[in-house]
Amino acid sequence: MEAVQHKKKKDLVIDFPRLWAALVRRKKTYFKVIPTVILVVWIISLGLPDYYKCKIQLAPEDNTGGSAGTLAMLASSFGVNIGGGSQSSDAITVMLYPDLLNSVEFKASLLNIKVQRPTDEAPMTYYDYLKNEQKEAWWLSAKEGILDFLSGKKDEKKKSQPINPFELTPEQAGISGMINSNIHCDISSSVAKQQTLVTIEVTDQDPHVAAIMADSVKEHLQDYITDYKTKKARHDLEFTEKLYKDAKKSYERTRQLYADYLDSNHDVIIENVRQKQTDLENEMQLRYNNYNAVSTQLLTAKVRVQEVTPAFTTLQAATVPLWPSGPNRSRLVVLFTIAALFFTTIWILFDEDEIRPLLGLSDKEEE
Repeated sequence: MEAVQHKKKKDLVIDFPRLWAALVRRKKTYFKVIPTVILVVWIISLGLPDYYKCKIQLAPEDNTGGSAGTLAMLASSFGVNIGGGSQSSDAITVMLYPDLLNSVEFKASLLNIKVQRPTDEAPMTYYDYLKNEQKEAWWLSAKEGILDFLSGKKDEKKKSQPINPFELTPEQAGISGMINSNIHCDISSSVAKQQTLVTIEVTDQDPHVAAIMADSVKEHLQDYITDYKTKKARHDLEFTEKLYKDAKKSYERTRQLYADYLDSNHDVIIENVRQKQTDLENEMQLRYNNYNAVSTQLLTAKVRVQEVTPAFTTLQAATVPLWPSGPNRSRLVVLFTIAALFFTTIWILFDEDEIRPLLGLSDKEEE
């Protein structure tokens, strides 16, 4: 029994010199396959359009802490209490920014952004740019050209239709998918620095368009978040301003009536006149108290809007990239060359008649 196991271990020993000899004997196969693979992969990679990446980094500031406390102290000096220590309960947090960028409504707002390359005579919408100005691989362009020629269609640049986020056309849905692949948002948190970073990266075939869209996405994101967080505060401010105007107008009208009544009856000492004067004076005081209270509320509403307005610090602004980010043609050639070497070696070894002896295996294992 031990002799059989010892023989099996001996049979499983690979004879590397004989394997190398077999590969050397078929070296002409490598001389044919490897140059062919390199040439084909390089030609294919040359047909892939270049693309550029522009990156922006933002640091959202927490406005529930120091800035809110400062505003609360400022307001308290006027006798106003805005509750600066209250905690925020926003539905859209920083972690949801990537989901916000992927929403149909947000992407639809990006399609109407005007972009212009140095070679363009006039600006165009981002939708028209993605639809008409995107380059494709040469084999895809050739295929579309042949199909258009056979069908008799002409290559015309059509204007975009109005975009309705509630019901997108198939073409608009395809453009929306292109935005998903071109625009990315990443959130990274640092526990040590107690800071959250928002990274927006835009990929495009033109460096100027990549920079324009990166800056535009940043502005749209900031506007959306600002509008969301200040919506209720701005609504309260508008309502308070209306109350303030009404209270001021009512007080000024009552004060004018009181002044006119005094001018008309300053020499009269009749008791009815005095009673009327007292009533007007009291009414004017009530109107003034109301006007003063609404003025305080107006100041509170203004401070509240400033308090809830989010602040963003731009750590890395948009710049036009100088060099393309891809495709990495050299890496593609190296990867496919390695794959060709591996599969060619496997094919040569299994194509040899004496492959089993080369691997140290007999044709029939002993039982």
